[in-house]
Amino acid sequence: MANIEAYREYVQAILKKYESYQSENDPIASQIIFDTERDHYQLVHVGWRDWRRYYGCVVHIDIKDGKIWIQHDGTEIGVANELVDLGVPKQDIVLAFHAPYKRKYTDFAIG
Repeated sequence: MANIEAYREYVQAILKKYESYQSENDPIASQIIFDTERDHYQLVHVGWRDWRRYYGCVVHIDIKDGKIWIQHDGTEIGVANELVDLGVPKQDIVLAFHAPYKRKYTDFAIG
């Protein structure tokens, strides 16, 4: 259980970091969504620029079965790499955006 608490802190810190990259003048807002009861975490962009609506998930992470499941990663660095740098073992990170049969070819957990 101690790992789960640390994983929650790591995930929240990473999403807060990405949210902080928002320019003050940008009409597209970055919003972080933390459901700590069910362990769902997201960073989304939402807003209007000129006459166009913007909405999209940048990062979506779940924690389940003692592992961090990266459902979507729209970052350049890669959230999995940031988690490894924080000390999370690769066997506790699932790249859920890859099909289950492809996960065995990564250095990360299969599921």
